[in-house]
Amino acid sequence: MGLSYKMRLVILALGICIMAGSGLLLKGLLVPDSFGVYGPYRADAIAENTELPIRHGTNSSCYACHTYEAKVHKTGLHSTISCEFCHGPWADHTDGKKKIGTLPVKTNQDITTLCLRCHNTEIKARSQQVIKTVAMPGHLESQKVKLTHNCNQCHHVHAPLKYIKRARQITGLTEEKI
Repeated sequence: MGLSYKMRLVILALGICIMAGSGLLLKGLLVPDSFGVYGPYRADAIAENTELPIRHGTNSSCYACHTYEAKVHKTGLHSTISCEFCHGPWADHTDGKKKIGTLPVKTNQDITTLCLRCHNTEIKARSQQVIKTVAMPGHLESQKVKLTHNCNQCHHVHAPLKYIKRARQITGLTEEKI
């Protein structure tokens, strides 16, 4: 007729014990000893990561060799943006002592594509406020410029207002007069 109720409970309890024991055994074999020491991750990962070669540098690491760009960048509106955001990882360019590669320099439409990573919409940081930024294509329309214009036709890529300020000095125009 089949197994009794008591026997079914014994088989169920035995199955649960076997599964729990197997799980604990696998956990002991697969989970590293350092897991959970500093929270829900491997503590050894900290030491392993310190052994990895440095991949990203600071703007200061770029300024050491690129002095003209440093001077312009430090005084421009983009001074808080990392050089690597536009040019790529420091480690692709230098090993810390000498140049090992050339980072891509954007031209023409590629510059506009790069600028649009930030300037394609208004950045909404808070529900009622908008961080002051230039949003495309509204900026081109407000300046009465063709939508096919590249950003660097009016702006210096490292200091966006450098050319604009210089043009205003030469012409004597202010924003109110435009």
